[in-house]
Amino acid sequence: MNNYRYRRLIDLSIRGACIAAVVIAIVPLVLVLTYVTVQGLSGLNLDFFTQLPKPVGETGGGMANAIVGTLEIVALASAIGVPIGILAGVYLSEFGNNRLGKSVRFAADVMSGVPSITVGLFVYGIIVLRTRQFSAWAGAVALAVLMLPTVTRTSEELLRLVPDSLREAALGLGVPRWRATLKVVLRTAAPGIATGVMLAVARVAGETAPLLFTAFGNRFWSASINQPTASLPVQIYTYAVSPYDEWHRQAWTAALVLVVLVLLLNVSARWALHQRVRAS
Repeated sequence: MNNYRYRRLIDLSIRGACIAAVVIAIVPLVLVLTYVTVQGLSGLNLDFFTQLPKPVGETGGGMANAIVGTLEIVALASAIGVPIGILAGVYLSEFGNNRLGKSVRFAADVMSGVPSITVGLFVYGIIVLRTRQFSAWAGAVALAVLMLPTVTRTSEELLRLVPDSLREAALGLGVPRWRATLKVVLRTAAPGIATGVMLAVARVAGETAPLLFTAFGNRFWSASINQPTASLPVQIYTYAVSPYDEWHRQAWTAALVLVVLVLLLNVSARWALHQRVRAS
């Protein structure tokens, strides 16, 4: 009887510790989201999404150029980083049991821990200094570099989950290995890979440091990807450190829009993963 009570006490203690850990992890997140929402709702209106920033001293205006610039830079980064990351994941999963594969895995693991500002400085040195101008293209390259480790390792792990019986069945029917990999293995793992891609996109969408050294910023519309381009993270930083109350209000609104964008990407990724689990 005493042994049962002891085990029961240990069980309750562990359960209580787990619940406390969950609460400790969730409470700061809820507080941050609540505070950003309360501060940002006051400036949320149609002008914020349709107008350019006003000069110093004038009220109103918006961040239409920064919103479009963020979508443009993230889209370019995805176009660069996602295909390379998926192909690297395919190589590691299907052909990477060698020294080169181990080197690529090690490089991806190291890159996932590199500070984003370091990546920004790297792209600044190889692109901005050589072209002598900030640009959306340079910002997209920096974000693509940050996306690569996540997409690569996620793709590899999900491709490894595909049963070997599918590979063997395709090869047994006389299908070339490259076609079996693309048509069978990659298609089977596609929903999970898409989830990893959305998480990688959500991760880089809020990066500020790399864009400060690459895309820089612009208070007007950018006619080309080879010009300095506004983005929400950089605009938030610029407005937050300014001494103007109107800019502070718009910075909170921009932060709310950016949080909602990242939240939607994460929810979409979780939903896609849930649908994949249900389908399987």
